[in-house]
Amino acid sequence: MLDKLSFAKPIYVLAPLAGYTDLPFRSVAKKFGADLTVSEMISSNALSHGSQKTLHMLKKASIEDPYSVQISGSDVDVVRSAVEILNEQDGIDILDLNCGCPVPKVVGHGSGSSLLLNLPLMGDIIRTMKDTSNKSLTSVKIRLGFEKKNHIEIAKMVEASGADFIAVHGRTRAGKFKSEVDYDAIKEIKEALSIPVIANGDIDSYEKAKWVLEHTGCDGIMIGRGAIGAPWIFHQLKNGSKDIENSVKHEIIMEHFDKMIEFYGSHGVAMFRKHTHTYSKGYQGASVLRNSVNNISDINEYRDVLDEFFKNNQQVN
Repeated sequence: MLDKLSFAKPIYVLAPLAGYTDLPFRSVAKKFGADLTVSEMISSNALSHGSQKTLHMLKKASIEDPYSVQISGSDVDVVRSAVEILNEQDGIDILDLNCGCPVPKVVGHGSGSSLLLNLPLMGDIIRTMKDTSNKSLTSVKIRLGFEKKNHIEIAKMVEASGADFIAVHGRTRAGKFKSEVDYDAIKEIKEALSIPVIANGDIDSYEKAKWVLEHTGCDGIMIGRGAIGAPWIFHQLKNGSKDIENSVKHEIIMEHFDKMIEFYGSHGVAMFRKHTHTYSKGYQGASVLRNSVNNISDINEYRDVLDEFFKNNQQVN
């Protein structure tokens, strides 16, 4: 059952992050060390209504193996319908239920972290996914609670409902993305469950990743915002060293740009500007680069400017 995803040693997972973890970014993270990549969050409602845009979001790179698709939903029948549609899609190994998204639009529909307020419903949805899915594994992403922590109760409900593993973001919904991450609570979940537990939240460096693994005793870590502008964190973890050569960073950035063009065509140039801004943080001359690329729309010209800059510069802080 776990043939494609062995928890014999810590696994490194790229977290789903709307607007960032699209196919090009995921393929780069995977190539340079991520064990598992997860789609951007997919609405079960949109899936069940046959949204073409949503179906396009399911596309994966050939290198993404294993591959997880994360869905959100608050209606058992709609989730069942969405899973039946996903059953027809090849190349998906894991279905993941989002029970952690704090965004008001998602919570307002009763999805995401709103499910933490209704554990019986959350359990019904997990069981429905498990019973309906033809994929190898079912997983769940949670937070520690909605307003207050009741993380053990939530985690035990996830396990009892049949999930194969769980990812835990160490904040409540009220904590959004700014409150301090409670790694002790994640450790408590790990100690309370028999299924694998993945730790998530503010893991933004090689050193922090190693500390979280050691402190929580978890079976892996999930990195989201910490990988934006620095997907080489997976390369560092896979190689067991915080040291990373500038040539590797340069290679990863160029690979990402090329994958964006391959997937989005010429529109990928404009879309890569936000990535150029995050990649160039801490580099001397970063502001000049950012101003420069804002006025470039030609693929080859943009690539040449990128190539020149990151080949000949390195981060100073």
